[in-house]
Amino acid sequence: MAEFRVPERHAQLLEFAQGLTPPAGWKVEISGDEIIMMAGPSVIHQRNLLVVREQFDAHRPAGLMPSENTDLASPNVGKLRNPDLTYIPVSVVELGGNEVPAELAEIAVEVVSVSNPENDLVGKVRDYPLMGIPLYLVIDPREGAVVLFSEPSGGSYRRRWDGAFGDAVPIPAPFDFTLATASLVRYTA
Repeated sequence: MAEFRVPERHAQLLEFAQGLTPPAGWKVEISGDEIIMMAGPSVIHQRNLLVVREQFDAHRPAGLMPSENTDLASPNVGKLRNPDLTYIPVSVVELGGNEVPAELAEIAVEVVSVSNPENDLVGKVRDYPLMGIPLYLVIDPREGAVVLFSEPSGGSYRRRWDGAFGDAVPIPAPFDFTLATASLVRYTA
């Protein structure tokens, strides 16, 4: 991965965001020159995340652990993101603290929120490949859609797989299984 220098402004934003104590049920992320605070997820959001997590857990490689709402930090590109679900090496426990180097994550999974869909569909599609995250799975209950981004290169993902709720999603290594999506639920009006 290429070396990046942290612009002073991004370093200041990271330091400021790391010092924030959001209210219960809120989380903080940084993208570009923005600090993003988001409210906690809905019950439908949580159910869909459970459907996905149970399948990933069944195919989790030894040495990886699931983690929900973990801060993935990439100081070299000025990013701090907090995916709904990620799988990271068990060995990160030895690092201590509240942040995990983003490049250690094997996947980021997001269930699109009703209140801020652009964060998951634009901001994180831009940020996750820069952060070195090899797979990005987006579950969109607004549209009943599923998107899998893979093969980060040159600051973007080279591959994109699109499907709908009900389709079988081919999840590549290190998980290497087919994600069933028939039981995902769309948001109600």
